Amino acid sequence: MKKQKFTYEKSGVNIDAADNFVKFISNISSKNKGKKKFNNIGGFGSISSIPNNFKKPKIVACTDGVGTKVEIANILNKYDTIGIDLVAMSVNDLIVQGAKPLLFLDYISINKIDLKKLKSIIKGIVRGCKISECELVGGETAEMPGTYEKGKFDIAGFAVGVVDEKKILDEKNIKKNDLILAIPSSGVHSNGYSLVRHVLKKKKINLKNNKFLKKELLKPTKIYVKEVLNLINNNLINGCANITGGGLGDNIKRVIPEGLVADINLNNIKTQKIFSWLKNNNIEDKEMLRTFNCGVGFCLIINPKNLNRINKFFTKGYKPYIIGKIVSGKNKVKLNGKIDWS
Repeated sequence: MKKQKFTYEKSGVNIDAADNFVKFISNISSKNKGKKKFNNIGGFGSISSIPNNFKKPKIVACTDGVGTKVEIANILNKYDTIGIDLVAMSVNDLIVQGAKPLLFLDYISINKIDLKKLKSIIKGIVRGCKISECELVGGETAEMPGTYEKGKFDIAGFAVGVVDEKKILDEKNIKKNDLILAIPSSGVHSNGYSLVRHVLKKKKINLKNNKFLKKELLKPTKIYVKEVLNLINNNLINGCANITGGGLGDNIKRVIPEGLVADINLNNIKTQKIFSWLKNNNIEDKEMLRTFNCGVGFCLIINPKNLNRINKFFTKGYKPYIIGKIVSGKNKVKLNGKIDWS
């Protein structure tokens, strides 16, 4: 009787498919490489130069994922936008401290390599890197049969940026009477999708047949890098906050110094239809505010004298507007009024 031969492929891992995917990434990355000196894709580690126009460069690093938004992508079999989300979630954090994104790496773990799906995700990642003017220098794809169910996967991203020591946005820059501006989000971004999916399940909504939700729930996260770095380079902001998990209150609190309060008027917030839809599906205001961005994707804290100069750096639909100011007090954040969900 002939003995059965065991192979890695029979256990569920296809090395040849993984190699073909690496070749695809290398090809698509080289097309967007520009004048970069090093070809990092496929190596054991990546090599990058620190720009020479920084007198005292400081490195800033961030990591994040897109959470259960990947399940919406799976339901709709559409993967070309979540790569943009992945880049956005890290680079939008980098700029909070004034850092210019330099490089990005991704990690994809999946039940079984599906080249069509993975190529679509990578194209989104490359697009996100292009928007934020950083380089995709490498990553990892792990085929993990038995850990993930059929068709399931997860993605994570890692970004590194650089900031000149004198340009670091520190809480000490924030002063009493500074204005708080909201920059609109593009939609739900990449937070709160477990609650979104819970609503879809309880309401027995067929996502594939709902044109409004199909469009809204896979809108990529807005990348604010270009606009915010322009403001930093022109010394127009004192601080900023990326509004992600925890919502407006929890995120802006992270950049407010002791003794000061971000006094925010919720009546001023301009929300979008997707949040009205969520609110109308039995979600209380408090839960909306601590789960979703509710239309505010990013916040700027500025000296009032700079207000009129800021709008020119933003395109239509993303113009910042006033939602509050910095006052003396405790607890760092005070939310007043009520959002108009209509």
